[in-house]
This record gives sequence, structure tokens and C-alpha cells, in this order.
Amino acid sequence: MKNNRRSFLKKSALAAAGLTGLSAGQSCAGKADGVEARPAGIQTKNPIGVSSYSFWQFNGPKEDVPIEKCIDDAARMGFDGIELLLVQMSSEENVYLQQLKRRAFHAGLDLMGFSTHQGFISPEKDYRKENVDKTIHQIELAYKLGIPTMRLNTGRWGTIKSFDDLMENKGIEPVLEGYTEEDGFKWVIDSIEKCLPKAEECGVVLGLENHWGLGRTAEGVLRIVDEINSPWLQVTGVIFPWNLKEKKILKRPYPKALNY
Repeated sequence: MKNNRRSFLKKSALAAAGLTGLSAGQSCAGKADGVEARPAGIQTKNPIGVSSYSFWQFNGPKEDVPIEKCIDDAARMGFDGIELLLVQMSSEENVYLQQLKRRAFHAGLDLMGFSTHQGFISPEKDYRKENVDKTIHQIELAYKLGIPTMRLNTGRWGTIKSFDDLMENKGIEPVLEGYTEEDGFKWVIDSIEKCLPKAEECGVVLGLENHWGLGRTAEGVLRIVDEINSPWLQVTGVIFPWNLKEKKILKRPYPKALNY
């Protein structure tokens, strides 16, 4: 029964929006710091993880679906790991973080991802610095949890105020008046570069998502990742209804993908 369940999960992983693969066929295929990311002749497995927000789905108070229950349910359902959503957590105190780590260990689960939110698309230098500092703090939380990779977003232009309206518009929003996308790419790249020393210090690889803003498309994500060109910034591929329907994310390869 267990093998059948695991086989089903693996076959259905790409079809489920909430599933996150702990590793992909092309994961970190290149070299980092002159060292082979994967030893020659070693065949890697593709364990399957799930995100805690798949159990919560942003419906109702987060207290109704505590992270502890998500960990227990993920283990009961046969997953190999779980990604924690920061805003779903009830605390950032170290005692609480270590309790989560212990619970996952006893459940036989890897804490394999950390989902966070930040935004760097703004002409306001203080706003960008605030989000750089926020991201550095999130990296430190991932380190305390023993999580090796953390999601990263470019942020939004903010010209569509309602998140529901943004989703209805497939993540597309007008550029802020008086500025261009080129301005946005410069802000994002400069901000992410400021986060990388802390990522390297903590051993946490940042995975830039194809979410919205300048990271909505594969081209936008890879422009940022390739220009920064750091082993501590890779890609987290996300399948939204619109890019699944258009098959863009599946057609455009992500050679630096950490997970999907």
C-alpha cells in the first residue's frame, strides 16, 4: 500500500499545484564554486514534498491549520518532506523553530523548503533596503530550521491593488508610471545581490520564483539569475493555472531549477 501511494504521488506531482519536488532532473546541473554539484555516476532520486499552505490554502485563520498539523498530515500521507510557509507560522522565536524541526524529524520528514514574501520593485531606496533586511532575517530563520533552500520573489509594481484582480489578470500589471521594466530589473538585481552574502554564510540557496512582477516569466527569472550568476541564487519553478494552460513553464527549461 505504501509503495502504491508513493508511486501515485510521484506520477501526479506535476499536476498538483501544491506539490513541490525536493529535486528535479536538472537540479543544479552546473558547477558551483568549481565543484561538481552532483558527483559523476551518482543517480539521484526524486523525493516528493508538499507545502504547508496546500493544507491551509489561505482559507480562514491560520490557527485553524497549524504548521504542526501540516507536518503530521504530510507524514501520514507518505510525503518525503514539507515546505514551511513563513506567514503560516505562529512564531519566529527559536524555541518554536526547534520544536518544528524536532517534530519533522520524528515524523520522518525533511524540512526542505521555506516559502517567504518580499518585494524589490520600488523606486524608494528605503523600501528596498527594508525588504533586503527582511530577506536576510528570513534566511537566518531558514538556517535555524535547517532548511537548505528558500523561495524568493521579485515583488510587484503595485499598480493593481487587489490580489484577486492580479490573479484574474494572470499576474500581469502595468509598470509604475514614470519608470520602465529596465528600472525594475536593476532594483531587483541590486537588492538580491545584497542578500547573497548572508545566504552563503548560512548555506541557504535562494530559489527565485516565476510568480508575478518581473519574475512572472521564465525569461524574466533567468535574466535575473543569469546576470547575478551566483551558486546561491537558483530557480524555484511554480506552476500557475495560466502558465500550465499555456505550457510555457513546461516548454522553457530551467537548467538551474532547485525544485518544482
